[in-house]
Amino acid sequence: MSGNSGRNNAIQAITSYKPDFAPLNFAEMRPTDIFGCNVFNDRVMRERLPKNVYKSLHKTIAFGERMDPGIADTVAAVMKDWAIEKGATHFTHIFYPLTGQTAEKHDSFLMPDGNGGVIAEFSGSMLIRGEPDASSFPSGGLRSTFEARGYTAWDVTSPAYIMENPNGTFLCIPTMFLSWTGVALDKKTPLLRSNQAVNRQAQRLLQLFDIKTEFPIQSYAGLEQEYFLIDHNFNFARPDLQIAGRSLFGAKPAKGQEFSDQYFGVIPQRVLSCMMEVERDLYKLGVPVRTRHNEAAPSQYEIAPLYEASNLAVDHNHIIMSTLRNVAKRYGLKCLLHEKPFSGVNGSGKHVNYSLGNSELGSLFDPGETPHANAKFLVFCASMIRAVHKYGGLLRATVASASNDHRLGAHEAPPAIMSIFLGDQLTEVFEAFRAGRADNVASEKSGRTMNVGVDTLPPLPTDPGDRNRTSPVAFTGNRFEFRAVGSSQSAAGAITALNVMMADSLGFAADWLEREMKNGLEFNAAVESLITHVMEEHSAVIFNGDGYSEVWHKEARRRGLPDLPSTPEAIQELTSQPVLDLYQSQGVLTRDELRARQEIYLEQYCKTVRTEANLAIRMARTIIYPAAMRYQGELATTATHMRQAGIYWDGSILRQLSEKLTAMGGKVDALETALAQAEGAGEGLDAARIYCDKVLPMMGAVRECADALELLVADDLWALPNYQEILFGK
Repeated sequence: MSGNSGRNNAIQAITSYKPDFAPLNFAEMRPTDIFGCNVFNDRVMRERLPKNVYKSLHKTIAFGERMDPGIADTVAAVMKDWAIEKGATHFTHIFYPLTGQTAEKHDSFLMPDGNGGVIAEFSGSMLIRGEPDASSFPSGGLRSTFEARGYTAWDVTSPAYIMENPNGTFLCIPTMFLSWTGVALDKKTPLLRSNQAVNRQAQRLLQLFDIKTEFPIQSYAGLEQEYFLIDHNFNFARPDLQIAGRSLFGAKPAKGQEFSDQYFGVIPQRVLSCMMEVERDLYKLGVPVRTRHNEAAPSQYEIAPLYEASNLAVDHNHIIMSTLRNVAKRYGLKCLLHEKPFSGVNGSGKHVNYSLGNSELGSLFDPGETPHANAKFLVFCASMIRAVHKYGGLLRATVASASNDHRLGAHEAPPAIMSIFLGDQLTEVFEAFRAGRADNVASEKSGRTMNVGVDTLPPLPTDPGDRNRTSPVAFTGNRFEFRAVGSSQSAAGAITALNVMMADSLGFAADWLEREMKNGLEFNAAVESLITHVMEEHSAVIFNGDGYSEVWHKEARRRGLPDLPSTPEAIQELTSQPVLDLYQSQGVLTRDELRARQEIYLEQYCKTVRTEANLAIRMARTIIYPAAMRYQGELATTATHMRQAGIYWDGSILRQLSEKLTAMGGKVDALETALAQAEGAGEGLDAARIYCDKVLPMMGAVRECADALELLVADDLWALPNYQEILFGK
C-alpha cells in the first residue's frame, strides 16, 4: 500500500472532510444591499465628488470625451478617502500583460511625514499613471530586455474597486499597460482602441439612416465561464494537474458523462456553498452574475453574468476567474480553468455573446418583429457576415493556444473552421436578396408559437430559429455568440478582433451606400444592392448544419474557408497582410505590435508543450513505470509458486503487462528524442511545428500505453488518483 500513499491520503481526506467555514448570512447581508458596495461607481462619485468634477468625469465615461487632467488630484483624493474608509492600506494598478493573466503591484498609501509619523497620500499623478517594472513581461521584441520601464495608464471607463482579503483590503485601479515608447504591451489597450474604431464606423453608417445618438456606439459582451471543481487533495496527488492544469494520463472511467445526469443536475452541497460565496464576493464588486449550473462533464460547472460593455465585461471576467480560484481553496476545492483537464469528457470554454449598440439604441443586431423590413438590422448583420468571411482566420488565431487546441472541434466545442449560423428565417431573408426577390420574402416563421400540450400554460412564443451549438459564430436573437474562446483565455483578444472586423465591414457598408446614392440610387435601393453584394461575395461562410460532420469539413474546403486545426497554423494569420492592414488602418495595433504578439504566442505555445512533455516523461518513469514493474514482479512470483504447486496459470495478464511496459519505455525514449529536436529549434514557428507534429503525438503514444497499464496494474499499487475518484469524489 506504500506505493499509493498520496492517493490514499487524498481519498481519506475527502471522506473525512468537514467544512471549517462559517455559513453566510444572506438575511443580514442581502445581495441587493451589498451589490457594488466595494466599487467606486457612478453613485459614489456623484455623492462624493464636487459637482463640476463629477460632471467632467461623467462626460469622459459616458460620452468618450478626453478627460480634463485638472480634475485628477480631486478624484484621487476622494478615491483615497473612500478606500481608506473601507480599510484599504494599499492601492494597485490592475493590468493584463500579454501572458493573458492579471498583474498587479501593491503600493501603500502611507508616506513618512518627517516627524516620525505617516500620512496617507495619493495624488492625481499616482492615479493616472503607474510605473511597474516591465522587464520580465513578454514583449515580442518591442523592447530590449535591459529596457525595463513600462507604464500603467488609468482606464477611467472601468471603475476602481476594493478587493477584500481576510487580513485587509486594497484599492484596485484598472489600467492599460504600455512601454516607455507608448507601445501596447497588454490586452486592454487594443480593446479600447477597437471600441473607438467601431464607434467611428458605426456612427458613419447610422448617419446614413438618419439616426442620431447622444452616446458612443460600443461593443457589449456576455461572457459565460465554464470551469471544473475537484477536491484539492487530488490536485496535490497529481503532478500533472498541479503543474500543467490538465491530466496527462488517466484511463477512461466506467462512467463518464454519457448518462447526461450531470448537466443541469442538482448542485452538490459543498460546491453550491462555494458558488454562493463566489457570488457574494462578486456582488460586492458589482459583477452582475446571474446564472450558475452543472455543466455536461462530471465536476464541471458554469457561471454567467449579465450583458455589459465589453471592456467592463472583460475586467469582470478576470475578477470572476481569480475569485473562483481563491474561494475554492476555502472549501478544500481546486478550480481548474484549463480547456481540457480530463480526456474523454467535455472541456471548458468561455462563450462570448457579442453585440454593438448603446443604452439609447439598444442592440444594433436586434431584428425587431420583421427582420426582412428592418434595413438597419440587415446592414449590420450583413456586415457581420462579411467580417467573419473575410477575417475568419484572424478570429481563429485569437483563440489559438496549446490548451484550447485540445478542445476545439472535439464534439464539445465549435470546429476550428470559422462559419456563421443565421437560422432558417434569417438565411431565407438574405437569400431572397441574392435571388432578387427581397420585396417578396416570406416571413411566416416570425412570431411562431409553441403549444406545449399542458392546459394550464398558454402557448409559448418561440425564437425564429433553433440554436446551433456546433457553430463558432451563431446568431441568437439580438446578438452573435462566439463559442470558440477557451475557458482560461482572456476574451479581450477575441472581442478586439470582432470590433476591428466589424469596423472594417461597417466602413465598407458606409462607403458602398454613399457611393451608390451619389450615383443616383435611392437609399433603400442602395441598401438592397449592398446586401445583394455581401451575399454574392460572402455567403460561403453561412452554414446552418452540423459543424462536427466530415461532410461539412469537405464542404468548407470546397468553399475556400480556412481550416486551421492547430495553433502553429492559426497563429500565422496574425501577420498575414490583410490582418496587418486591417489593424493598422483602424488604428488598433501597428504591424510591429502584431508581429510581437505572434512571437509571444508562439513562445507560450512552445513552453506549454515543452513543460507538459517533460512532465509526462518524469511521471512515466518515476510513477507509472515503477508501479507496473512492482506488479510485474508480484505476478511473476505468483506464477512461479503456482507452477511449482502444479496449479494452472494463465499468463495473459503478465504478457500484456510486459508488452505495455516495453512499449511505454520505447515511447518515452522517442518522446525524449522529439523533445530534444524541438528544443533545438528555439521557440519560433519552426519549433512550434515540431512540438505540434512530433512532440504532442508522442505524448499521446506514451499516454496510450500508460492508460492501458492503469487498467492492468493492481489498484493498490497505482499511485495516481484515477478519473473515477477525481471526477466523482465530492
